[in-house]
Amino acid sequence: MESLEQLHRQLDSVQQLRTIVKTMKALSATSIRQYEQAVAALALYYRTVERGLHVVLKDTEPPAPPAPANQPRRLAAIVFGSDHGLCGRFNEDITEYARKRMASAAADPQHRLLLSVGARVAASLEQAGEVVAQDLLVPGSADQITATVQRILLTIDDWRKEARVHYVYLFYNRHSGGGRTYQPTGIELLPLNLHRFHRLQEERWPSRLLPIFTMDRGALLSRLIHQYLFVSVFRACAESQASEHTSRLSAMQAAERNLDERLEEVTGAFRRARQTAITSELLDVVAGFEAIATRGG
Repeated sequence: MESLEQLHRQLDSVQQLRTIVKTMKALSATSIRQYEQAVAALALYYRTVERGLHVVLKDTEPPAPPAPANQPRRLAAIVFGSDHGLCGRFNEDITEYARKRMASAAADPQHRLLLSVGARVAASLEQAGEVVAQDLLVPGSADQITATVQRILLTIDDWRKEARVHYVYLFYNRHSGGGRTYQPTGIELLPLNLHRFHRLQEERWPSRLLPIFTMDRGALLSRLIHQYLFVSVFRACAESQASEHTSRLSAMQAAERNLDERLEEVTGAFRRARQTAITSELLDVVAGFEAIATRGG
C-alpha cells in the first residue's frame, strides 16, 4: 500500500496536470475561432476572384489542355501539418492520404518535390520513405499566414521554371464539424482548369449587367490567377490550422476526462490512507493510556 506522503505527491501532480490541460484547452478553443474567422472572411473574396475569372474568360475559348506526354510528368506537393504534438494522428493521417493521392497521379513517382509546412509532418513523410525538399514552420497565428503563403507561391514559381514541374497539389486536413474533427483533403492546384471558370454559371450580380473591364485581358487574367492561387493556398493553411487545434482540443478533452477519473481515484485512496493513519494513531493513544492505567493499578 502506498504511503500517505506518496499519495499526496500524486494528488498534487494530477492537479497540476489538470491545470495545464485546462489551459491548453482554452488556447486551442481561442485559436480555432481565429482560424475559422480567417476562412470565413476568405470565402467571399474567393468567390469574387472566381467571378472575375468567369467574366474574363466568358467571351473567349480557354486554351486546350496540353496533349499527354510520352513520359510521366513531374509532380510537386505542399503538405500542411503541425510543429507540435498532442494532436492525435493529425500528421499521420494527412501523410497517408497524400501518399495515396500522389501514387495515383499520372506523374513520375521517382522525382517528386515535397514542401512540408510543419516539422512533425516532415518527419512523418520522411519516415514513410518520402524526401522532403523544403520544410517551413507553421504560422503562429492567422496574421502570419500571408507571409508563409507568399513563400510557398515563390517556391511554386521556382519549381515550374527550374524543375519543370507540371502538377502541383495541396494536401491538408480540412476543418469539419460533427463527430470527426477533420477530413484529409487534396486539391490539384496546377495545372489550372480554366474550363471550370469558363463554364461557371452566372449568378445574380449586384447590378443588372455583368461587369466589364478595360485593361488588357491577358494582364487581368494573370493577376486574377495569381489571386486565385494565393487564396487557395491561404485557405488550405488556415483550414489545416483550425483542424490541428480542433484535434488538440479533442485530445485535451479526453485527457481531462482521464485526469478527472485519476484524480477521483487518488483522492479516494488518499482519504482512505489518511483515515487509516488517524485510526492507527488513535489506537496507539488508547493502547498507551491502557498501559499507563494498568501500571498505576
